[in-house]
Amino acid sequence: MEDMAQFAQLAQMAQRNPEIKYTEIFINNEWHKSESGKTFPTINPATGEEICHIQEGDKADVDKAVKAAREAFQLGSPWRKMDASQRGRLLSKLADLIERDSMYLASLDTLDNGKPFIQAMFVDLQGSMGTLRYFSGWADKIHGKTIPTDGPHFTYTRREPVGVCGAIIPWNFPLMMAVWKLAPALCAGCTVVLKPAEQTPLSALYLAALIKEAGFPPGVVNIVPGYGPTAGAAISEHMDIQKVAFTGSTEVGKIIQQAAGKSNLKRVSLELGGKSPTIVFPDADLDFAVEEAHQALFFNMGQMCTAGSRTYVHEDIYDEFVRKSVERAKSRTVGDPFDPRNENGPQVDLDQYKKILSMIESGKKEGAKLECGGEAAGEKGYFIQPTVFTDVNDNMTIAKEEIFGPVMSIMKFKDIDDVIRRANDTTYGLVAAVYTKNLDTAMTMSNSLQAGTVWVNCYNRIYPQAPFGGFKASGLGRELGEYGLEQYTEVKTVTIKLPQKTS
Repeated sequence: MEDMAQFAQLAQMAQRNPEIKYTEIFINNEWHKSESGKTFPTINPATGEEICHIQEGDKADVDKAVKAAREAFQLGSPWRKMDASQRGRLLSKLADLIERDSMYLASLDTLDNGKPFIQAMFVDLQGSMGTLRYFSGWADKIHGKTIPTDGPHFTYTRREPVGVCGAIIPWNFPLMMAVWKLAPALCAGCTVVLKPAEQTPLSALYLAALIKEAGFPPGVVNIVPGYGPTAGAAISEHMDIQKVAFTGSTEVGKIIQQAAGKSNLKRVSLELGGKSPTIVFPDADLDFAVEEAHQALFFNMGQMCTAGSRTYVHEDIYDEFVRKSVERAKSRTVGDPFDPRNENGPQVDLDQYKKILSMIESGKKEGAKLECGGEAAGEKGYFIQPTVFTDVNDNMTIAKEEIFGPVMSIMKFKDIDDVIRRANDTTYGLVAAVYTKNLDTAMTMSNSLQAGTVWVNCYNRIYPQAPFGGFKASGLGRELGEYGLEQYTEVKTVTIKLPQKTS
């Protein structure tokens, strides 16, 4: 109750109708109209109504942005001459500015994305600031090694910035995903052309203004809103971009990888989809596991690559787990995302809303048992009831395909070998979670599951210090941590012949 009172007090400070300050393309620390003159609307998913129009960037605008980024990366430019420690201070300054304007930024993301305001404040904003501050500390610690090679030679390595980087980000965590790309790239000394998702461009554009205010030189960060097939494709194919980082669907990730290979063989890092297993053993704390599995799926309206969308429960506790999970889903509140009493806001847009409802229909038709939900909620906006299916088998569409919505599938398993085989029987491999009090079980599962991250008795614990990314079709490379930073550097070997005495 104390937390709810604090949330209510904080929510009263939210800006339900924040002033939209930036709607143009950001290049060279200046705002520009699109070359084509086109704009596109961004929609409030809680109402289905237009918020404003955004300048629509395409290839011509990406070309301008890349030119600015190339010039900013040239040897002798203010950015390349800047001390590494100063780059770190700029990142830290940017984090301070985000903290200063956190109420406004959280309000923007709630308006544009539909996520609950409390979540935007305590997850998205905190995660963004933490990531910037973590990488600010790395800026002057990127170094090479000395290598004892044979003969009269001195050999050492340097870690140098890759160059101009393209970043294409999704709509589910608009500000935080922008920071996940920008922080390591800028820490390493790269320059960036970033395309925010067309559904949620507002916080990224405001971030651009903060980047300028923080003191980053012109051209270091350029932000081009637009659509994937135009602006996104132009980034993926551009001959003067040395690396592209993408977070989104596996289908689009494949397109980006192909485009990168056909152009200049640019470096690619991809953080893609998932169909992640949450596995509950009979010795787990049942009430705790029920709540954890619930949040693993329904957090952010199910719109997460990490969503625990295959819940495997041991047959000994299956019936009780189902009963408690259905009760919890029925109690989950859905509505106005600015109201702190609501746990779920709307889905992000009409396309996503229709896709999720069609997936729910497929579950019904293929024989899964609908325990609760299964329909739209409310008279306007893109709200969907929290939905739980049981009697789901591994071959059903809802058990195989990424739904990206509030649809929980609960499946029964018999033993550890059975669940390992079934959990790994997917093209994805992003995350997995295990609930057990047995250390041997926890270690066996952690070693056996094909996933980039395994959580034991917890879920969605993502930290800027720890690498994040997937196996198999869930991606290439890693975000965050030292591993994520390495994605933005090249290793150069320097060998110097030493002078020899002649006498």
